[in-house]
Amino acid sequence: MARINDNFLKLKAGYLFPEIARRVNAYTEANAEAAGRLIRCGIGDVTEALPQAVQKAMHDAVDELGERGTFRGYGPEQGYDFLREAIAENQFASVGISADEVFISDGSKCDTGNILDIFGPGNKIAITDPVYPVYVDTNVMAGNTGEADANGAYGGLVYLPCTSENDFVPAIPEEKVDLIYLCYPNNPTGATATRAQLEAWVDYAKENDAIILYDAAYEAFVQESDVPKSIFEIDGAKSCAIEFRSFSKNGGFTGVRCAYTVIPKDLMGKAEDGSEVSLHQLWSRRHSTKFNGASYPVQRGAAAVFSPEGKAEVAALVEHYMGNAKLLREACEKIGLTVFGGVNAPYVWVGCPEGVDSWGMFDRMLEQAQVVITPGAGFGAAGEGYFRISAFNSRENVEEVCRRIAENLG
Repeated sequence: MARINDNFLKLKAGYLFPEIARRVNAYTEANAEAAGRLIRCGIGDVTEALPQAVQKAMHDAVDELGERGTFRGYGPEQGYDFLREAIAENQFASVGISADEVFISDGSKCDTGNILDIFGPGNKIAITDPVYPVYVDTNVMAGNTGEADANGAYGGLVYLPCTSENDFVPAIPEEKVDLIYLCYPNNPTGATATRAQLEAWVDYAKENDAIILYDAAYEAFVQESDVPKSIFEIDGAKSCAIEFRSFSKNGGFTGVRCAYTVIPKDLMGKAEDGSEVSLHQLWSRRHSTKFNGASYPVQRGAAAVFSPEGKAEVAALVEHYMGNAKLLREACEKIGLTVFGGVNAPYVWVGCPEGVDSWGMFDRMLEQAQVVITPGAGFGAAGEGYFRISAFNSRENVEEVCRRIAENLG
């Protein structure tokens, strides 16, 4: 009998979002009359149509594939030059990132997990708490942790508490770590890190030969001009950071699938013999071996995000979702709940009413208001006592959710 990867057995019963889906399905099966009223504000999935510029570019690309003279087969695993160059020019021109430091993929969720392929055993890994579950679970799968304790915390990981007291930006650890996961604007809390805070993290990483794994999937939603959108805005970050970005939320690509990872050529890791090795080179080799590239029509659609029409349409989408976030924030504040996020991110992070835990709040919202939210405990022990509301929805649905919050929780 084939031997399995026993690390998978250390995972908790279910990944957060399938568990939410299971509970929602059980509720709707038992309450058929309520199913039609259900509004989903849990998983961060977009709802609005793809920008017209993206649609046209994808249609044109499909037409190209329909003619032998313009047909394309396998593309470059690292991504087509037209997209890599558009990203470098439009997103990183001011910080000196070149097109060949950009790697195109089918999702930043995949990349934040797959990046562990190029790091060996024995690294001390720091994780923020609460945290996007993929960071933790993929480290468990890779064998980088021990067993989980009663609170769901895994041995071998260094947990960095993010609380209202520190504005959900963790303190620099006193001990030395090797890999640091940071996500800003943050999922799930909607918090942002200041330039000074990111400078402190870069200084720490350089002093300790650590690597920052910086998830900037929500950078397009930053509204305040003094909030950094990229870790590479910080001097020295190119020698200690990898950045992950996505078209999922700004361009509506959650179902289309396209993202990119930036690995500067200056970034080095250490081999077992102590020699320095280019992480850019390792990731390129991994990408070429395990990935055949995002599809041509998808990459043409992603490049259209940076056209004048695409930029205007994406800005309108961001404005729509952030308008939703503002309404949700205000609705929760009006009934006396403590609210964070929703200013530079499409997530509203809300303190539970006194005496109600996060899964209890999930059940209350589902049963009393027929609204699906995400319980904070699903993001880690420090998420207990909070719940997350996603602003990805139609304006009509969000206005109805606000009405139900006032009616059922006020």
